[in-house]
Amino acid sequence: MKVYVLDASAVIRYLSKGIGEEKVDALLRRSAKGDARLVISVINWGEALYSLARVAGLANATADLKTLGGLVESIAIDEAYAEAAAAVRLNYKLGYADCFAAELAMRLEATLVTTDPDFLKLGRKLKLLNLTR
Repeated sequence: MKVYVLDASAVIRYLSKGIGEEKVDALLRRSAKGDARLVISVINWGEALYSLARVAGLANATADLKTLGGLVESIAIDEAYAEAAAAVRLNYKLGYADCFAAELAMRLEATLVTTDPDFLKLGRKLKLLNLTR
């Protein structure tokens, strides 16, 4: 089964009906059928919550994110994961939260779903599904 890691930007695009939301919707439908596994780091979940709450309020943003709960698995952070994400930040100069998405995708040999071109810095180490194309 193919695994996809959602970056906060992918969740935000989907919930705000932005460019590329149809690709995320297709992945969610695949997840519902059991044809794909979708995961998100709790760090990126929190980043999406913050960004959405700035526009819609915390209660609405939380409710919107919870609608994805049955289809997207949240991955907790432990010290080893945090250390690996810190190494990504040190080596590739990504934003802090982005390092958790990148590390999770590399760890799971998954495709990272994002709108952020900064992930291109990792080259072939990371498979990307770019929502802006």
